[in-house]
Amino acid sequence: MFVMAYGEYKLKYFYGILCIIGFALPYGAFIPWLIENGLDIIKLFSDASSTKISIFAWLDIIISAVVLIGFIVVEGKRLNIKYWWVAIIGTLSVGVSLGLPLFLLLREIQLNQRKP
Repeated sequence: MFVMAYGEYKLKYFYGILCIIGFALPYGAFIPWLIENGLDIIKLFSDASSTKISIFAWLDIIISAVVLIGFIVVEGKRLNIKYWWVAIIGTLSVGVSLGLPLFLLLREIQLNQRKP
């Protein structure tokens, strides 16, 4: 609804803002944990899987990331999107919250360049 009212040509700004939010929010939660605990991988996995609801969330995220990476590869090659692989790096280093809007931004830029 927001996107339709805002205009198709403004989608790249919408996706750009979502990229910033998709990076800032997860790392805003992770960095304080990292400062407090250091790079303790065992504690990270222990804390991340400490409840059944956190396991549910992680499984959902992992499946979503696998689907997104498949989509990025196929759609990126199909539309000949430049730098499509950067969205995979964003997905693996931050998560779907960055990878998806980043790929949609790259896709929107590519589609806008094709318009007469």
